[in-house]
Amino acid sequence: MRLRGVRASRNVEDRRRSGAKGAGIGGVGLLVVLAVGYFAGIDVTPLLQGAGTQSSAPRELSAQEEAAGSFAAQVLGTTEQVWSQVYPAQVGEDYTPPVMVLYSGVTQSPCGSASGATGPFYCPADRKAYLDTEFFSTLSQQLGASGDFAAAYVIAHEVAHHVQNELGILGQVDQARRQSSETQANALTVRLELQADCLSGVWARSVDGLLEPGDLEEALNAARRIGDDYLQKRAGKVPQPHTFTHGTSEQRSGWFARGYDSGRMADCDTFSAEQL
Repeated sequence: MRLRGVRASRNVEDRRRSGAKGAGIGGVGLLVVLAVGYFAGIDVTPLLQGAGTQSSAPRELSAQEEAAGSFAAQVLGTTEQVWSQVYPAQVGEDYTPPVMVLYSGVTQSPCGSASGATGPFYCPADRKAYLDTEFFSTLSQQLGASGDFAAAYVIAHEVAHHVQNELGILGQVDQARRQSSETQANALTVRLELQADCLSGVWARSVDGLLEPGDLEEALNAARRIGDDYLQKRAGKVPQPHTFTHGTSEQRSGWFARGYDSGRMADCDTFSAEQL
């Protein structure tokens, strides 16, 4: 992804110098696919060990952390540019961007504690996306989804949850989930996540001029690598569709591709789709 000269977002809250530091990435454990409240982030609990440790002493960021922070801020900047144009044009209302919180190891949010084990997530209560930049390494080394555009897709996916919040979809899904069985609630969450994948594809189409050869495949590969069926198989389990909260690898990559191909938010209506 060509980011040289791309404006970095100012809507970044960097907490990584606070002294909190992750305990490191371990091997693959038992699969636990958990949604963080109804906003349902990407749960990589089975790929991480330890939630991190707390320290009151400030610390310096490594060169790798500095680079990851700059990258995240620039990608967030592209989402602001895209949605500030696409959202008014297709929804008829102004777009207010989210704040992205960068943290290391553990942090707090109105939606609960965040750690490397929960993965990136969006909290509608404070309209912030939370990202432990160490997840980029997890994505590449543990999940096999390498490449800068794979990492950019993850950020775009969380911003897509913010777009859903702006549209009132998150609140509607939360209310419906509370009145549903566990299996029905999971099915609603799958549709929520696939819609976010599709909206990420809309973003990707709008930044096409920044893409390099292979970038689109990196994003599609990342979508496949965080499919529920893939994660459950990787953990040595037989996939259980009734437990899925994010969709299969085929569904995730397919809905991303749909958004990329059309560029229309209306084509991302997973809730009206008969087949996902």
